[in-house]
Amino acid sequence: MVVIRLARGGAKARPFFNIVVADKRTRRDGRFIERIGFYNPIAKGAEESIRIAQDRLTYWREVGAQASPTVERLINQAAKKAA
Repeated sequence: MVVIRLARGGAKARPFFNIVVADKRTRRDGRFIERIGFYNPIAKGAEESIRIAQDRLTYWREVGAQASPTVERLINQAAKKAA
């Protein structure tokens, strides 16, 4: 199964997450199919905290990819911010 989930990056105590499409069997930070966005939980001020390519998200959902609960929450958060 294909899932849309977070892959952690950044340094110790300074997390940065890529929103990726990956096979469910791969490791969290391992191989992925496509990077469709990012999430920066420690963004301050005018820095962009979340970006998701909506066209690619729609495509992957149409072909059966399922988002993790955390990514689902971030998608809803980004939609509220965009509206």
